Amino acid sequence: MRTEKINIPLKLTSNGELVLHFIGTGSAFTKKNFQNNLIIIKGNNHLVVDFGTKASQGLFEKGVKTEDIQGYLITHTHADHIGSLEEAALLGRYFTKRKPDLIIPKILEKILWNNGLKAGIAFNEDPPLTLKDLFNIIYPRKVTKDRYGRLTYHIKYKGIDLLIFKTNHIPSNGSLSSSIWTSGIIIDERILFTADTKFDPELLETFDKFFNIELIIHDCQFFTGGVHAGYDELKTLPERLKKKMLLSHYADNWQNFHPENDGFIGFTKPDLLYIFD
Repeated sequence: MRTEKINIPLKLTSNGELVLHFIGTGSAFTKKNFQNNLIIIKGNNHLVVDFGTKASQGLFEKGVKTEDIQGYLITHTHADHIGSLEEAALLGRYFTKRKPDLIIPKILEKILWNNGLKAGIAFNEDPPLTLKDLFNIIYPRKVTKDRYGRLTYHIKYKGIDLLIFKTNHIPSNGSLSSSIWTSGIIIDERILFTADTKFDPELLETFDKFFNIELIIHDCQFFTGGVHAGYDELKTLPERLKKKMLLSHYADNWQNFHPENDGFIGFTKPDLLYIFD
């Protein structure tokens, strides 16, 4: 992996390399770094992973229009992951007249619509709109559960290989088997992006064994407990995992912490491109 400073406007294409860029790197309540939403770029194609409350503003400040985004993958329905998706849907319906792609397992489809988007969009027309009126829905293929020990889905989207796996994020007292659907992804069998998860060493060990992951981008909070992995918990991981781990989804007091001194690569940064040849 190498990094480069972004140029504005941000280009949504590459020379064929796999490129990651964070619209933001902060937690749900950040006031400084937008929220932990990711753009995957490969050749002439791109995909946005989560599109939270601050995401459209984050794109705007990097010279990218929301209506230029061709596809989305949503990991779960908290506002810092779907808050700008209504804007994307309405721009597609009434401005560009083009439905963006939406990669979503069927298990999440009704939750996203009924509990996330329906109230703000459905009743703009009569009869009411549906999610399929607004997005080109793409369902990933369910993978045999026994293979990875957790529910997973797989899809190849325009040359980008995506394994979507269940995470244990909510509720705070839930186990993996009882938790509500939330997910992370493995990109091109090289990069593990947890999105939101509690501390779950088994997740990391399992997928590192299968894929020998090059980079782990891990959810991080600066206290222990609740629904995110704590910094002190992550410090207990084996050195071989920490040395290929970037921490993301962090609070605005990140400057009080020095992850490089604790064996990590560091924090993700919203002014960089992460490039994989």
